[in-house]
Amino acid sequence: MNIPVNTKRMAAIMKALSNPNRLALFLEIASSADEQRYKDGCGDCFVCDIIKRMKIGAPTVSHHLKELTNAGLIETERQGKFLVARINTSVVEEIRELLKPMGVST
Repeated sequence: MNIPVNTKRMAAIMKALSNPNRLALFLEIASSADEQRYKDGCGDCFVCDIIKRMKIGAPTVSHHLKELTNAGLIETERQGKFLVARINTSVVEEIRELLKPMGVST
């Protein structure tokens, strides 16, 4: 495999997604962002909406958001009193490129 890969960075990303709650949260953000983009052209996801749908507490969600942010998988920002999350599409593309030689297509 002759693809230049930052293995430490990819390991951190995979580690962040290895927690079942964190993976579910990441997928929920991705799903919500797709729904939002369809409705109003914006890929932002309100974290308060996700907390209502998931069966884990707000402090746990906050911890997992921090881990996903630290891994570079999501970006968060405050909009007034709301926290908004969005998928970091450039990191998702890096993961796709990493997996492409293994026959994984998206």
